[in-house]
Amino acid sequence: MQQPFVLFGKQHLIVMALTFAVPLGLVAVNRGTAGRTDRAIRFFFLALLLGTWIAWFVLFTARGWLGLGNMLPMNLCDWATIALMVALVRPNQIAFELAYFWALGGTLQGLITPDVNFSFPEPQFIVFLLGHGAIIAGVLYLIFASKMRPYPISIVRVAGWTFAYAFTAGLIDWLFGVNYGFLREKPNHATAFDLLPAWPYYIPVTILLGLIAMLVLYLPWFVLDRSRMTMTGAGTETANAR
Repeated sequence: MQQPFVLFGKQHLIVMALTFAVPLGLVAVNRGTAGRTDRAIRFFFLALLLGTWIAWFVLFTARGWLGLGNMLPMNLCDWATIALMVALVRPNQIAFELAYFWALGGTLQGLITPDVNFSFPEPQFIVFLLGHGAIIAGVLYLIFASKMRPYPISIVRVAGWTFAYAFTAGLIDWLFGVNYGFLREKPNHATAFDLLPAWPYYIPVTILLGLIAMLVLYLPWFVLDRSRMTMTGAGTETANAR
C-alpha cells in the first residue's frame, strides 16, 4: 500500500541531506584524483538530469497525466536544467549563473515543498525529488570543483533572462490557457505561494522577492570578495611597513 508523502518527514529530510552531501563527496573524490574524475562527474550529473527528464515524460504518459499544461519546457526548473546541462558539458559563465540563481532561488523551493502525493518507492517521488535534487547538486559541484561563481554583473544578466522567461511563460499561458510559472494561479499544493496575497497581487510581490533572493544569493560572494580585499590591503600595508 502506498504511503502518503510527509512534508519534512524522514524520507524528505534524507533526500534534502543527500542533495548537499553527494556533491560535496564528489568534490572530495575529484580532488583526491587531482581533477582526473571531473569530466566523468560532470557527465554523471548530465546523465542524471537527462534521465530524470525522460523518466518524467514516460511516467506522465503512462499514467495519462501528460498535457499541454506540463509537457512544454516552460517551468523555471526546466530552464534551470537546460542552463545547467550547458554548463556541465562546457563550463560557461552565463549558463552557470543562470543555473545558480534559478536553482538556488527557485528549484530549491520545489525540493522543500515538492508536488508529490506518495512517498518512496512511488515513481513520482523518485523522479521529482531526484530531478530537483540533481539540479541543486550539479550547481554545488560546479561551485566547489570547477570554482565557478557569480559576479555583480550576473545579477543584471539573470534578472534580464528571468524577465524574458516570465514574458515567454506568460505568452504561452495566455495563448493556451495553461499556468506555467504560476502566473495565472497559485500551485494547488502547499508552497511558499500560500504566504503571498491572492492573484494577481502575488505576481509583483514574487518579482520583488525574486530580486531580494538574488541579492541574498550573491551576498556570500560579496562578503568573500570584501574579506579578500581587506586581507590583501592588510598584507600590502605590512609589506610597506617592512
